[in-house]
Amino acid sequence: MANNPSQLLPSELIDRCIGSKIWVIMKGDKELVGTLRGFDVYVNMVLEDVTEYEITSEGRRITKLDQILLNGNNIAILVPGGSPESE
Repeated sequence: MANNPSQLLPSELIDRCIGSKIWVIMKGDKELVGTLRGFDVYVNMVLEDVTEYEITSEGRRITKLDQILLNGNNIAILVPGGSPESE
């Protein structure tokens, strides 16, 4: 079972992403790409070297951040190794 990634628990998959890039799609109009440094049982996350993409009425705004703490209640989708730039 440990060799089949489709049988991982969600928390195990997130744990395997620590130290690597992750794409976080938030509820609302924000997406973030950064290096996952840690998370807790509520999926609150600490990301480093973050690029924040926000959809505004003027278009897409990109902001660079050194570090951010995300509230797990506002996270909609996690994409390990993903990036909105790869679309």
